[in-house]
Amino acid sequence: MEPKAHHVIIGLFTLVAVTAALLFALWLGKSTADREWAYYQIGFDHPVGGLSKGNPVLYSGVPVGDVLELSLAPDNPAHVRVLVRVDRDIPVRENTRAELVLANITGSMSVQFTGGTTDSPVLQGNRDNPPLINAQPSAFSNLLNNGESMISSAEQLLTSMNRLLASENLENVSAILDNTRLATESLLANREELLALMAQFDTAAIRAEEAAIKVSDTSDRARQTLEREIAPVLESMTLALSTLQPTLSRLDRLTEDNEQVLDAGIQGLGEITPVLREMRSTLRSLNSFTRKLDEDPLGTLRGGPKLKEFEQ
Repeated sequence: MEPKAHHVIIGLFTLVAVTAALLFALWLGKSTADREWAYYQIGFDHPVGGLSKGNPVLYSGVPVGDVLELSLAPDNPAHVRVLVRVDRDIPVRENTRAELVLANITGSMSVQFTGGTTDSPVLQGNRDNPPLINAQPSAFSNLLNNGESMISSAEQLLTSMNRLLASENLENVSAILDNTRLATESLLANREELLALMAQFDTAAIRAEEAAIKVSDTSDRARQTLEREIAPVLESMTLALSTLQPTLSRLDRLTEDNEQVLDAGIQGLGEITPVLREMRSTLRSLNSFTRKLDEDPLGTLRGGPKLKEFEQ
């Protein structure tokens, strides 16, 4: 009798457990069916690997819905359209952003909404005509999309490193290091000469600086001299020239107005020249007669020797 009683108890317990599970499933399905949803279509212009039907939809990290369908855009197969449903009480606005985020370490992805300001209108999402929200590429999506190019670049880098670390290059590097060591030892051996040369350079630099200071002082003094002495002279010359200019202008006008008179005067001077020559000869003869008269008045008056004519 006891085995039969145990079997009855186990059977009753199993029946109760199955009944409770069925009731819980019915309650959960009923609560889900009674829940009101808003539907939106998310547009991706890049691959959506890791996203599948049933994956959660988040709003700032909080689960608010799930993914219903994934399909290719009819006008461009490179774009993906993802139909999601979100609790109708969650306000998805026109400036709300959508992107893919990593759900777990297995590579599963979720759709996440972020942003949205209160002054932006709320999108009314329904199943028959869900509004389209263009998704923004996330940093993780860019990393996945660019992973192939990054791997290729890394492979090229490794190949270049292998070429760089080839045996002949290592020998060249070793030779360069040896030459560097020898040059360093030579510099250390001639350290005193180098220090003396550096001291001479410092002295030359100091002298050059002093010479530059002297040249600058001389230039300043020359500039001050020009400003103090030469500038007033130039100003006076400018003033004199400006004063002389009207006089020269009047002389030019006077010359132009009396050009004929001046020409006649020059011709008259040419005619006076012979007369002046005769007057000069007469004066010479008169001077000779006067001297003789002073020396011998009586003889001169009585008619002494005739006066000699002096050639001109």
